[in-house]
Amino acid sequence: MILAFDTYYYNNKAKTIAVSFNDWQDGEPLRIYSEIIEGVADYEPGSFYKRELPCILSLLNKINPEEIDAIIIDGYTTLEENKLGLGGHLYEKFDQKIPIIGVAKSQYQSNTSNYKALLRGESIRPLYISAIGIDLEEAYNHIKTMHGNFRMPTLLQLVDTKTKEKTIH
Repeated sequence: MILAFDTYYYNNKAKTIAVSFNDWQDGEPLRIYSEIIEGVADYEPGSFYKRELPCILSLLNKINPEEIDAIIIDGYTTLEENKLGLGGHLYEKFDQKIPIIGVAKSQYQSNTSNYKALLRGESIRPLYISAIGIDLEEAYNHIKTMHGNFRMPTLLQLVDTKTKEKTIH
């Protein structure tokens, strides 16, 4: 099973969504997981993982890690040489056993060699693919071949949309 995660922040809360699917080309999720937690950390530039990692780990408690083949996160796995991003910290939490693919919508300025820019559909704005525990080229090809004709693959767009759906405040 492959999982894709995203988190949306509002009113000192975080809504984290994960969609599960079996094949990279799937257009529909197997299941959608959701959780809202309170008391999230403030954003800290260069240390985004401190805010989002607890949200992802909390939702992962509802999922059997033995069933996970790969995880996709909204962000980077490595920010620069010897500095882990959100995905790298998640990889460490799973004792380097589950490959993590980062899909970022904006470029991290000092990250020059740890990602590969991907243009999907007719977009002129790339996605920035990074990976840990899996070859970068393989990760790039997985995201490139995901279902959908637009910049964002169908299931990654679904995760993003679900995080922003109206919630009880």
